Amino acid sequence: MGWFEIALTAVALSMDAFAVAVCKGLAMRRITLAKALIVGLWFGIFQALMPLIGYYLGSAFEQFVKPAAPFIAFVLLAAIGVNMIREACSHECECCDEDDSLSFGKMLTMAIATSIDALAVGITFALEGFSGGGLNIFTAVLLIGAVTCALSMGGVKIGNIFGSKYEKKAELVGGVVLIGIGIKILIEGIVELCV
Repeated sequence: MGWFEIALTAVALSMDAFAVAVCKGLAMRRITLAKALIVGLWFGIFQALMPLIGYYLGSAFEQFVKPAAPFIAFVLLAAIGVNMIREACSHECECCDEDDSLSFGKMLTMAIATSIDALAVGITFALEGFSGGGLNIFTAVLLIGAVTCALSMGGVKIGNIFGSKYEKKAELVGGVVLIGIGIKILIEGIVELCV
C-alpha cells in the first residue's frame, strides 16, 4: 500500500467521523474554532489509535493467517465498505437527536464508535505486511489521524452552515473507496498466488 492508497484509506475512514461532525455542527447554535478543534481532535486521535492497535493485533496472529491474508483483508474492507454504503442508503438519520454537548463521555463514545472500522483496517495493514511506500506504520496512522481531524473540523462547520445534506454522500463515497481498496488487495493476492 503506497502513499496514495493510505491517503485514500484515511479519507474513507474519516467519513463516519465527518458525518457525525456534520451532525454536531447541525446541533450547535454557534460554533467556534475551539469547539471544532475539540471534535476534530477526539475523532482524529481515535482514528489514529485504532489502526495502530489493529496493526499490532494483526501482527500477533500474522503467522497463523498469512496464506489467507489478502482474502481476509478483502473481506474486512468490503464488510466495512458495504456497511458504510448501507448506512448511507438507509433513511434513518443516526444523529438527528444529537445535542451540542462536547462532554467527555459523549465525545468518547462517538470517537470509539466512529473508529471501530479503523481497527479492522489496522489488522489488514498487518496481514498484508504493511509496505507504505516509504511510510512506516506510525507515519501512516498519524496521516489517518490528521486527515480525520481536519475533515471532522470541516464537518462541524459544514453541518452548521448546510445541515445534513452531505452526510449520506460522504458515507457512500467512503464505503465505495474501502471496497475498491479491498478488491485491489484481493487481486494482488490472487496474482501473487498464481505467480
